[in-house]
Amino acid sequence: MKGEAMWMRIGVAMLVVWGGVAGRAVAQSDAAVHKTTYYLHGRIYTNDPKEPWAAAMAVRDGKIYCVGTLEHILLDCGGADNTGDTLQLKGSFVMPGFNDAHVHMGAAGRDKMTLSLNGAASIAEVQQRVKEAVAKHKPGEWIVGAGWDQSRWADQKFPTRLQLDEVAPENPVFLTHISGHVGVANSQALKRAEITPDTKDPQGGQIDRFEDGEATGLLKESAMEMVARRIPDPTAQERRKGIELVLEELARNGVTSVQDNSEWDDFLVYGDLKEEKKLTVRITEWLPFAAPLNELQDRRAQGGTTDPWLKTGALKFVSDGALGSRTAAMLAPYSDDPATSGIRAMDEEKLRAMALERDKLGFQIAFHAIGDKANRVALDVFESVERVNGTRDRRDRVEHAQVLTPEDLPRFANLKVIASMQPSHEMNDLRWAEQRLGPERSKGAYAWNSLEKSGARLAFGTDYPVEPINPLRGLYACVTREASEGGPAGGWEPQEKISLEDCLRAYTSGSAYAEFEEGKKGELKVGEYADFLILSQDITKVAAKEILNTKVVQTVVGGKVVWKE
Repeated sequence: MKGEAMWMRIGVAMLVVWGGVAGRAVAQSDAAVHKTTYYLHGRIYTNDPKEPWAAAMAVRDGKIYCVGTLEHILLDCGGADNTGDTLQLKGSFVMPGFNDAHVHMGAAGRDKMTLSLNGAASIAEVQQRVKEAVAKHKPGEWIVGAGWDQSRWADQKFPTRLQLDEVAPENPVFLTHISGHVGVANSQALKRAEITPDTKDPQGGQIDRFEDGEATGLLKESAMEMVARRIPDPTAQERRKGIELVLEELARNGVTSVQDNSEWDDFLVYGDLKEEKKLTVRITEWLPFAAPLNELQDRRAQGGTTDPWLKTGALKFVSDGALGSRTAAMLAPYSDDPATSGIRAMDEEKLRAMALERDKLGFQIAFHAIGDKANRVALDVFESVERVNGTRDRRDRVEHAQVLTPEDLPRFANLKVIASMQPSHEMNDLRWAEQRLGPERSKGAYAWNSLEKSGARLAFGTDYPVEPINPLRGLYACVTREASEGGPAGGWEPQEKISLEDCLRAYTSGSAYAEFEEGKKGELKVGEYADFLILSQDITKVAAKEILNTKVVQTVVGGKVVWKE
């Protein structure tokens, strides 16, 4: 009789409420959040190791109210009483929202408002795009762009100012590499920056030069700032418009939380959007490690550390460059360029002293470290901090951790340092990474499995806009270590693959742990935020290649539908 009663009640609970407008990010009224919404007949991946699957769940006041069997939701949680809205999932796959542990929303917003060079297959195509931009600008106006990648060109040569001068002789031009660690300026831009043959390289940067001492236009790491600081800041309207476009892209890709490294002015825009109830993603904002202590304390006080939608978090410092530009700091010279071992941004002793000061104030620290030298220095500094300042729950992080020596791999777990990594980097970099590193060092590159087996905590992201925000690309890279078009057969350094379940944890609950948010997000459990998505297919059942063809059907943040296909 109990079963019969349950199924009779199901007949009463068939009202389907989708909410929103198809094909774009949407907002709902607050009144919708205070209702109970029932999601029935689904294949719900909870990400809870104890109970990983459920058939139904209920959402109330922006949190998971109930989750479990269909009978439990209907009989114990009010789902059969027609007191709320009901969504029939019809077997759809549901999972926790993705938490991208490393993004640059402000930079992505500015990229959307400037010249895109993504996908340019040659320097000639870059020149053509610049030429088209020149036609839309007055002489003397800046032309700014980003996204070029010389490793995709036939000759793989970096561009020079001379090539930009051909198509933009009267406009200052500055184009940033897809990694964000190298830029190329034309002669007009170098002139505005007052870069001459006598200009010395800045600390942590390099001005590339021809044999006669003249600048080629290629600027590495901190040298980029010499030109970048001459570029007019975006207007408030441009900044906000770019961020709004980014928010829509995040929602469309199922990203419900981000850990962001942007300018303070961007954070203020996020605050405005939050006050207007237009924020569609939860944001933890990093602060600049090298800023004065009083400024860091003021911004932490102003931005707060507890708001569920917008708060400040770790202190971020870029300690080296990138592999693609050969500026990542290595213990030995690059295999394909023995003249360089990369660039370090700061002396180790100074870095240690600053870390000790900031740690005493209770800040979490995140060091960008890509090369094996930079990673070793980061771990050495974290070890010193714990020895001097004592043990506490720091959750300090290495952002990227791309190349590690066998000796340093176990230190992450021993020091309780989080490896915040971006699997999609491996998918793109495998085209040339072994050339840079050689076969031996490649064994310690993008070492997800070795780190996980050692007991280290993983947190995954994309480094957006360096990589597309789509987390499904990262999941595919995780389980295949192949390029998006396939190959190499079996994957590059296949011993470092990890399971899809482990990838999902790193992209959800692992990222939550990295920002001290475990128990609040990352799993579909009672009391956690109702941040989840519905996918077009069950990614736990399809072939790995099909992960790339999966679409986000609906994204829900705090019980609100923020995207519906």
